[in-house]
Amino acid sequence: MASTTKKEPKTQSKNKIKGVLFDWDGTLLDSFQADSSAYLAMFSEMGITWGLEQLAEHYSPNWYNVYRAAGLPEQHWSTADTAWRKHYSGFRPKLIPGARKVLTAVGRRYKLGLVTSGDRDRVLRQLREFRLTKSFHARVCSGDTEHKKPHSEPLNFALQCIGLKPANCVYVGDSPEDVQMAKSAHVRVIGVLGPFPTEKRLRASKPDLLLTSIADLPAALKQLAS
Repeated sequence: MASTTKKEPKTQSKNKIKGVLFDWDGTLLDSFQADSSAYLAMFSEMGITWGLEQLAEHYSPNWYNVYRAAGLPEQHWSTADTAWRKHYSGFRPKLIPGARKVLTAVGRRYKLGLVTSGDRDRVLRQLREFRLTKSFHARVCSGDTEHKKPHSEPLNFALQCIGLKPANCVYVGDSPEDVQMAKSAHVRVIGVLGPFPTEKRLRASKPDLLLTSIADLPAALKQLAS
Protein backbone atom coordinates (compact mmCIF):
# COMPACT_ATOMS: atom_id res chain seq x y z
CA MET A 1 0.00 0.00 0.00
CA ALA A 2 1.46 3.34 -1.04
CA SER A 3 2.27 5.75 1.76
CA THR A 4 1.25 9.39 1.68
CA THR A 5 2.86 12.41 3.29
CA LYS A 6 0.93 15.33 4.66
CA LYS A 7 1.93 18.56 2.97
CA GLU A 8 2.04 21.89 4.72
CA PRO A 9 -0.55 24.42 3.52
CA LYS A 10 1.11 26.73 1.01
CA THR A 11 0.50 29.86 3.08
CA GLN A 12 2.00 28.23 6.20
CA SER A 13 5.09 27.08 4.29
CA LYS A 14 5.49 30.50 2.68
CA ASN A 15 5.57 32.25 6.08
CA LYS A 16 7.52 29.61 7.99
CA ILE A 17 10.15 31.12 10.28
CA LYS A 18 13.65 30.26 9.09
CA GLY A 19 15.68 33.16 10.46
CA VAL A 20 15.72 35.32 13.60
CA LEU A 21 17.63 38.60 13.60
CA PHE A 22 18.49 40.61 16.69
CA ASP A 23 19.31 44.10 17.81
CA TRP A 24 22.38 44.21 20.11
CA ASP A 25 22.35 47.03 22.67
CA GLY A 26 19.44 46.70 25.09
CA THR A 27 18.20 43.48 23.48
CA LEU A 28 21.14 41.12 24.04
CA LEU A 29 23.62 43.45 25.78
CA ASP A 30 22.88 45.30 29.03
CA SER A 31 24.71 48.44 27.97
CA PHE A 32 22.51 51.31 29.18
CA GLN A 33 24.77 52.31 32.08
CA ALA A 34 27.83 52.37 29.82
CA ASP A 35 25.98 54.12 27.01
CA SER A 36 24.29 56.77 29.12
CA SER A 37 27.40 57.47 31.21
CA ALA A 38 29.43 57.97 28.04
CA TYR A 39 26.76 60.32 26.67
CA LEU A 40 26.64 62.47 29.80
CA ALA A 41 30.44 62.67 30.06
CA MET A 42 30.68 63.58 26.37
CA PHE A 43 27.95 66.22 26.70
CA SER A 44 29.78 67.72 29.64
CA GLU A 45 32.93 68.03 27.51
CA MET A 46 30.90 69.64 24.74
CA GLY A 47 29.31 72.17 27.10
CA ILE A 48 25.82 70.63 26.92
CA THR A 49 23.95 70.57 30.25
CA TRP A 50 21.91 67.42 29.71
CA GLY A 51 21.08 64.92 32.44
CA LEU A 52 19.53 61.46 32.39
CA GLU A 53 16.02 62.89 32.11
CA GLN A 54 16.77 64.69 28.85
CA LEU A 55 18.71 61.72 27.48
CA ALA A 56 15.85 59.35 28.29
CA GLU A 57 13.34 61.65 26.60
CA HIS A 58 15.33 61.91 23.37
CA TYR A 59 17.16 58.58 23.28
CA SER A 60 17.50 56.92 19.87
CA PRO A 61 19.74 54.13 18.52
CA ASN A 62 20.68 56.67 15.85
CA TRP A 63 22.93 58.82 18.01
CA TYR A 64 22.91 61.65 15.48
CA ASN A 65 19.24 62.15 16.33
CA VAL A 66 20.34 62.52 19.96
CA TYR A 67 22.98 65.07 18.92
CA ARG A 68 20.35 67.04 16.99
CA ALA A 69 17.97 67.01 19.95
CA ALA A 70 20.78 68.27 22.20
CA GLY A 71 21.51 71.13 19.79
CA LEU A 72 25.01 69.92 18.96
CA PRO A 73 26.17 71.47 15.67
CA GLU A 74 27.00 68.92 12.96
CA GLN A 75 30.57 70.15 12.64
CA HIS A 76 31.18 68.87 16.20
CA TRP A 77 29.71 65.40 15.71
CA SER A 78 33.03 63.76 14.91
CA THR A 79 34.58 65.20 18.09
CA ALA A 80 31.54 64.02 20.06
CA ASP A 81 31.89 60.50 18.61
CA THR A 82 35.52 60.34 19.71
CA ALA A 83 34.67 61.56 23.20
CA TRP A 84 31.79 59.08 23.55
CA ARG A 85 34.02 56.14 22.54
CA LYS A 86 36.70 57.26 25.00
CA HIS A 87 34.27 57.28 27.93
CA TYR A 88 32.48 54.08 26.86
CA SER A 89 35.79 52.20 26.72
CA GLY A 90 36.00 52.32 30.51
CA PHE A 91 32.96 50.05 30.84
CA ARG A 92 32.50 46.34 30.22
CA PRO A 93 28.75 45.71 29.76
CA LYS A 94 27.36 42.24 30.43
CA LEU A 95 24.89 40.20 28.42
CA ILE A 96 21.22 40.53 29.31
CA PRO A 97 20.37 37.67 31.73
CA GLY A 98 19.29 34.64 29.72
CA ALA A 99 20.54 36.01 26.38
CA ARG A 100 23.23 33.38 25.83
CA LYS A 101 20.84 30.53 26.61
CA VAL A 102 18.25 31.98 24.25
CA LEU A 103 20.75 32.37 21.41
CA THR A 104 21.82 28.76 21.84
CA ALA A 105 18.25 27.46 21.84
CA VAL A 106 17.02 29.62 18.96
CA GLY A 107 20.19 28.99 16.97
CA ARG A 108 19.47 25.25 16.91
CA ARG A 109 16.29 25.87 14.89
CA TYR A 110 16.91 29.05 12.90
CA LYS A 111 19.61 31.05 11.15
CA LEU A 112 20.61 33.99 13.34
CA GLY A 113 21.54 37.51 12.31
CA LEU A 114 22.57 40.71 14.07
CA VAL A 115 21.44 44.17 12.92
CA THR A 116 22.69 46.98 15.15
CA SER A 117 23.38 50.69 15.00
CA GLY A 118 26.50 50.15 17.11
CA ASP A 119 30.00 50.81 15.77
CA ARG A 120 31.38 47.74 14.00
CA ASP A 121 34.72 47.79 15.89
CA ARG A 122 33.00 47.97 19.27
CA VAL A 123 30.30 45.38 18.51
CA LEU A 124 32.70 42.86 16.97
CA ARG A 125 35.04 43.25 19.95
CA GLN A 126 32.17 42.54 22.31
CA LEU A 127 31.05 39.54 20.27
CA ARG A 128 34.58 38.14 20.49
CA GLU A 129 34.71 38.74 24.24
CA PHE A 130 31.44 36.86 24.72
CA ARG A 131 32.42 34.18 22.17
CA LEU A 132 29.30 34.89 20.13
CA THR A 133 30.81 35.86 16.78
CA LYS A 134 30.04 32.51 15.16
CA SER A 135 26.50 32.48 16.51
CA PHE A 136 25.38 34.86 13.77
CA HIS A 137 25.28 34.14 10.04
CA ALA A 138 25.26 37.90 9.36
CA ARG A 139 26.43 40.90 11.40
CA VAL A 140 25.32 44.31 10.12
CA CYS A 141 26.63 47.30 12.08
CA SER A 142 26.74 51.09 11.73
CA GLY A 143 28.55 52.06 8.54
CA ASP A 144 27.76 48.84 6.69
CA THR A 145 24.85 50.57 4.93
CA GLU A 146 24.21 54.14 3.88
CA HIS A 147 21.11 54.49 6.04
CA LYS A 148 20.59 53.75 9.73
CA LYS A 149 17.56 52.48 11.63
CA PRO A 150 14.63 52.99 11.26
CA HIS A 151 15.37 52.77 7.52
CA SER A 152 14.89 49.23 6.21
CA GLU A 153 18.32 49.09 4.48
CA PRO A 154 20.32 47.51 7.37
CA LEU A 155 17.77 44.72 7.81
CA ASN A 156 17.40 44.18 4.06
CA PHE A 157 21.18 43.85 3.77
CA ALA A 158 21.26 41.27 6.57
CA LEU A 159 18.52 39.26 4.84
CA GLN A 160 20.59 39.23 1.66
CA CYS A 161 23.61 38.02 3.64
CA ILE A 162 21.77 35.07 5.17
CA GLY A 163 19.80 34.33 2.00
CA LEU A 164 16.30 34.48 3.44
CA LYS A 165 13.11 36.30 2.47
CA PRO A 166 11.39 38.82 4.76
CA ALA A 167 8.33 36.58 5.17
CA ASN A 168 10.53 33.84 6.64
CA CYS A 169 12.23 36.00 9.28
CA VAL A 170 11.57 37.70 12.59
CA TYR A 171 13.41 40.69 14.03
CA VAL A 172 13.84 41.16 17.79
CA GLY A 173 14.57 44.58 19.27
CA ASP A 174 13.94 46.93 22.19
CA SER A 175 13.26 50.29 20.51
CA PRO A 176 10.53 51.80 18.31
CA GLU A 177 13.16 52.26 15.60
CA ASP A 178 13.63 48.48 15.57
CA VAL A 179 9.90 48.01 15.02
CA GLN A 180 9.77 50.66 12.29
CA MET A 181 12.73 49.12 10.47
CA ALA A 182 11.23 45.64 10.58
CA LYS A 183 7.82 46.79 9.40
CA SER A 184 9.42 48.76 6.55
CA ALA A 185 11.26 45.59 5.50
CA HIS A 186 8.03 43.51 5.81
CA VAL A 187 9.58 41.38 8.56
CA ARG A 188 7.61 40.24 11.61
CA VAL A 189 8.89 41.92 14.75
CA ILE A 190 9.03 41.02 18.43
CA GLY A 191 9.65 43.81 20.92
CA VAL A 192 11.42 43.08 24.18
CA LEU A 193 11.60 45.40 27.18
CA GLY A 194 15.20 46.10 28.12
CA PRO A 195 17.30 48.51 30.20
CA PHE A 196 17.04 51.48 27.81
CA PRO A 197 14.28 54.09 28.36
CA THR A 198 12.20 53.05 25.35
CA GLU A 199 9.24 51.16 26.88
CA LYS A 200 6.53 53.75 26.28
CA ARG A 201 7.52 54.39 22.67
CA LEU A 202 8.14 50.68 22.04
CA ARG A 203 4.61 49.83 23.15
CA ALA A 204 3.19 52.62 20.98
CA SER A 205 5.03 51.28 17.93
CA LYS A 206 2.93 48.07 18.14
CA PRO A 207 5.29 45.14 17.51
CA ASP A 208 3.65 41.83 16.61
CA LEU A 209 4.50 40.57 20.10
CA LEU A 210 5.92 42.34 23.15
CA LEU A 211 8.01 40.45 25.73
CA THR A 212 9.05 41.48 29.21
CA SER A 213 12.17 39.28 28.99
CA ILE A 214 14.40 37.92 26.23
CA ALA A 215 14.07 34.56 28.02
CA ASP A 216 10.50 34.36 26.68
CA LEU A 217 11.65 34.45 23.04
CA PRO A 218 11.64 30.70 22.22
CA ALA A 219 8.00 30.39 23.32
CA ALA A 220 7.10 33.62 21.49
CA LEU A 221 8.57 32.31 18.24
CA LYS A 222 6.40 29.21 18.51
CA GLN A 223 3.38 31.43 19.11
CA LEU A 224 4.20 33.64 16.13
CA ALA A 225 4.74 30.63 13.89
CA SER A 226 1.32 29.23 14.75
